[in-house]
Amino acid sequence: MSDEKTMGQVIQIDEARIRDHLGELVRGTVEETLNALLDAEADQLCGARRYERSEARQDTRAGSYERTLQTSAGEVNLKVPKLRRQTFETAIIDRYRRRESSVEEALIEMYLAGISVRRVEDITEALWGTRVSPSTVSNLNKKIYAKIEAWRNRRIEGEHPYLYLDGIVMKRTWAGEVRNVSLLVASAVNAEGFREILGICEGAKEDKSGWSAFLRHLVDRGLNGVQLIISDACRGLMESAAEYLPNARWQRCMVHFYRNVFSHVPATRVREVSRMLKAIHAQESRDAADRKARAVVEDLRAARMNTAADLVERSVHETLAYYAFADIHWQKIRTNNPLERIMREIRRRTRVVGAFPDGQSCLNLAAARLRYIAGTTWSTKRYMNMRPLYQPQFMQTAAVA
Repeated sequence: MSDEKTMGQVIQIDEARIRDHLGELVRGTVEETLNALLDAEADQLCGARRYERSEARQDTRAGSYERTLQTSAGEVNLKVPKLRRQTFETAIIDRYRRRESSVEEALIEMYLAGISVRRVEDITEALWGTRVSPSTVSNLNKKIYAKIEAWRNRRIEGEHPYLYLDGIVMKRTWAGEVRNVSLLVASAVNAEGFREILGICEGAKEDKSGWSAFLRHLVDRGLNGVQLIISDACRGLMESAAEYLPNARWQRCMVHFYRNVFSHVPATRVREVSRMLKAIHAQESRDAADRKARAVVEDLRAARMNTAADLVERSVHETLAYYAFADIHWQKIRTNNPLERIMREIRRRTRVVGAFPDGQSCLNLAAARLRYIAGTTWSTKRYMNMRPLYQPQFMQTAAVA
């Protein structure tokens, strides 16, 4: 009789309750499996199983603490072991931290990209099985806005001999119209040889007022010790740099200079001219490079490419400032490529947005990406050996400049 009653109850259960029941079963299995993995990792660190007597034992258990983990099956409870002699570090928790960070970053990017809060809720439920409430999205954005502003205005410590500057143009809507907004970015190599992203600001356009405001922002935060500025040829930037960083030399990006020359060269002669220009920057000294540049100018005139010859004659010296520095640094300081790669990453991340609703959302999304890059191995691996730069002959050259 009881079996028939039970069967009747099962038949009457609706699909929603069946899904909930199955979800509970899956969640229980996931929880059990993850806790078993944690125990196995603890056994491996201890060198023996729980309560096992072994000469190979290196540590003992000291209880555990609970931690929740969001999975596609729902929230599960983990019992993370504690050890007496060493810190228990598990790949599971590391993955959890990365997942938590990636989920938060994804929510922020979706919101900054103009996706509605309701749509964000639907997307998170589809991707992670957890519906994020509007208050959660709002709190996340308040949290990240505060972090971004703190990061953008942090104190710049130490000297930064090599400073890379560049700008990128984004589109934003303004009174129903789509207008351009420039984001100005600075990265640098510090005195220990590590790369840093120093800052990002919004500018109406890449003119003197925009660059002056940005450089003043960097100097006020503590930027000092700049010996070389690497950038494209932007008059507003050059004038502002002379005002705020008067002791620094300026290196025009070699690659951008090549492109400017190529615009005055027939398409069939670009490869030939490219080899000629590269020969200038392959010389062993500044004097040799100057002699080679004069020879290239003569060759260009002989080939009736007078406009290109005039450009090389007038501006090639702007691309040779790096010769005053340690030769082991030449390849990394004669172009703006290190920062260009970062700018391409910003462009890739923001391309899907199209036109931003305002300049602040554009700035926040780009700054969030820069902050992420700054937290990776990009900034923790030594980029240059800076000892040669601080040898007497280079210190004297920098002082004269």
